[in-house]
Amino acid sequence: MAQTHFGYQTVDEDEKAGRVRGVFDSVATNYDLMNDVLSLGLHRAWKAYTVAVAAVRPGMKVLDIAGGTGDLARAFAKAAGETGRVVLTDINEAMLRVGRDRLLDEGVVLPTAACDAEHLPFADGSFDLASVAFGLRNMTHKEAALAEMARVLRPGGRLLVLEFSKPAPLLQKPYDWYSFTFMPLMGKLIAKDADSYRYLAESIRMHPDQATLTGLMKGAGFGHVDVHNLAGGIVALHVGIKC
Repeated sequence: MAQTHFGYQTVDEDEKAGRVRGVFDSVATNYDLMNDVLSLGLHRAWKAYTVAVAAVRPGMKVLDIAGGTGDLARAFAKAAGETGRVVLTDINEAMLRVGRDRLLDEGVVLPTAACDAEHLPFADGSFDLASVAFGLRNMTHKEAALAEMARVLRPGGRLLVLEFSKPAPLLQKPYDWYSFTFMPLMGKLIAKDADSYRYLAESIRMHPDQATLTGLMKGAGFGHVDVHNLAGGIVALHVGIKC
């Protein structure tokens, strides 16, 4: 049986999705609080930048993949307006439930779907834009997921991938301390779950760097890919245009 990475562990491919689901079941209720603590609030700026680059216009059809608690979907829905359509998806039902309920509390009603990004339940060319924020690194077959994202986009449609990446060399040592000491400690103190945050730190290290992800996106059908490094490369926004 083929194997893959779950953080620094090697596991059977058919185990990874279940293990990732367990991590996000555990962190779902504290997800937004922990994002604020661990990023010192910067995740909000990174997502705001992504929304600005997306430049969603009224009437556009947008797919937010692994959308978690709905931060991007909310902003996209506002920009797309009543004539547009924004769909929020996540493989993890606990995360999707938190996002859907939060959006409803704010008066935002949009379609949601619990689905695997490697098998999206949408027709070819259904969307003008797709996004995945801090979710691609948890997918077992990234090439398959990226190919699915390309499939559901119309020609000329764009994919925005916001994800942790490889920081500048001067940041590497302090970033390692932050990832493997501070993150699990905050996970233990706030979310009562150090192991899940240790996995998240490991998953970041196993994720492709900027150049490698650019190559994967081009191989999946995106003819042009721009890379926007944020926070010294700790986070990168990849923007691909479907051929």
